[in-house]
Parts: sequence; C-alpha cells; structure tokens
Amino acid sequence: MKLNWFTRKGLIYWPVSIVGWIILIIALACTIYGFIDVDSHSHSVSDTLINFVFNLLLIGLAYTIIAFFTEAKKVDLVD
Repeated sequence: MKLNWFTRKGLIYWPVSIVGWIILIIALACTIYGFIDVDSHSHSVSDTLINFVFNLLLIGLAYTIIAFFTEAKKVDLVD
C-alpha cells in the first residue's frame, strides 16, 4: 500500500491529503508551543532564539522524514 500524503516542490514537502494537512498543523502547533515554552524561560532575545532553533530543527527533521516516506513519487513512463 502506497501512502500519498505529501508531494515535493523544490525543497518543501506540501500536503496533498487530509492526513498530510493534519501532520502539518500538528508540526506548526508544536513549533508555536515550543517557542512559547522557550520564551517563558529565557532572559533575553538571543537566549530565546538559541534555544528555539534546536527545537525547530527537530520538528523540521521529523516532518521531513514523515513526508519523505509518504510522498507521491512521480513515475516516468518510457514508450
């Protein structure tokens, strides 16, 4: 069974199904929650950004891995 949740446009994976959109919304919600959490414990702007970037990279990596394994591959038909 092939899962077609995402399609690749350049470097970005775009959702093409309901499940893909749900995963994108969850990733965005986790990113926003992570920023608010880091910001509440930080003492300066640089402290917030330094600690937030690591969380952003982890969420982006998880999203990319899920999208890579569930993307709709293009099939080239040669006559």
